[in-house]
Amino acid sequence: MSNWTDKLPEPAREYIAGRRLDEVECIVADIAGVARGKAMPASKFAKQASFFLPNSIFLQTITGDWADNPVGAFTEPDMIMVPDFSTATAAPWTADVTLQVIHDAVDQQGRPVPVAPRNVLKRVVELYNAEGWTPIVAPEMEFFFVARNLDPNMPVEPPMGRTGRRAAAKQAYSMSAVDEYGKVIDDIYDFAEAQGFEIDGILQEGGAGQVEINLAHGDPVRLADEIFFFKRLIREAALRHDCFATFMAKPIEGEPGSAMHIHHSVVDTKSGKNIFSGRKGEETDAFLHFIAGMQAHLPAAIALLAPYVNSYRRYVPDFAAPINLEWGRDNRTTGLRVPISEPRARRLENRLAGMDCNPYLGIAASLACGYLGLKEARLPRAECTGDAYMSADELPYNLGDALDLLEEDSALREVLGMEFCGVYDSVKRNEYKEFLQVISPWEREHLLLNV
Repeated sequence: MSNWTDKLPEPAREYIAGRRLDEVECIVADIAGVARGKAMPASKFAKQASFFLPNSIFLQTITGDWADNPVGAFTEPDMIMVPDFSTATAAPWTADVTLQVIHDAVDQQGRPVPVAPRNVLKRVVELYNAEGWTPIVAPEMEFFFVARNLDPNMPVEPPMGRTGRRAAAKQAYSMSAVDEYGKVIDDIYDFAEAQGFEIDGILQEGGAGQVEINLAHGDPVRLADEIFFFKRLIREAALRHDCFATFMAKPIEGEPGSAMHIHHSVVDTKSGKNIFSGRKGEETDAFLHFIAGMQAHLPAAIALLAPYVNSYRRYVPDFAAPINLEWGRDNRTTGLRVPISEPRARRLENRLAGMDCNPYLGIAASLACGYLGLKEARLPRAECTGDAYMSADELPYNLGDALDLLEEDSALREVLGMEFCGVYDSVKRNEYKEFLQVISPWEREHLLLNV
């Protein structure tokens, strides 16, 4: 490890050039996508090739509780965390010079831990690779800037802009709306540049204080890593300017929700050509099979794309969120949209994922549905050319129903990994049970004295 800095990507080397590196954060994403791990002095990191964490971090719920282990006793054996130096990036908001490094989780025999979300995504990508395919994704991140909310009992409010007014809704694509919190955006750009991340564009979305950041297309694991890093980067930028950034699917009542749209294409590994387009630029059978796989398996995958009780508040009519499995060309009312593109860039956009999903698991689940479609060679139903918002609801209404559908789809569970699906189900049912024990203000207002 003495020359470990030679393995760093160029932006990380540039960040520490001519300065003393103080600290290295060794991190891994848990089931929720929260960064877990250890921070250590750079001198200590240089002397060790790996470190240990208990495997129980993948049984922890979003509330900090512990789910039952479905595959054995709760003995918390150690996993080995192995650094992936290609992920090393700056933490430019810290007072000292700090690098973050994502680690891979392996067991004591050196095998990938099947319940680690990054390993789940790698597993799905490897299934594509075994068929001679290379999956390509391009994610879009929607999120809200909101006023500091220190009391969970109080509703979330839009942030105060530079004009002294709260951010306004229904200003999609407005440049002046983005300028309201321009200083936060400036810090996001600066942090992203220091970390070596490429932003394809930033725009105002339809909600009050709602922003979208687009990332360039590329390798699924690398882009999931970037979203994992971006969530922290954006939160840190917001805190510098007395507001919060939230990736909740539906943080503000009466406002649209936040999605993580995922654009998909698949390339033939040998030829480098998009398998969704034929020699004359026409749509191929593979493209239709991919769409059909989405239609067949997305209902079960929703448990990963919409992982919290709040996620299902986004799936309501008339709030720009698709609640259907229809597909269409350049039709934003469909859950599966085919954007306008040249044949070599033909792709399918999955518009169902929420921004609250773990990026590794959201991308893995979406890719898994398309993979099954390619393998099963199904055909999709007819294209929707009208308003798909009028279509019948086809998605689960709550987290409990979604988990039931995932449990029933053995093909999807096999692709994602049976052991992972068992742990995921245990964690999410624990969270759902906790939620059902909470009495909401709506219940007190309308039921306390009326029933």
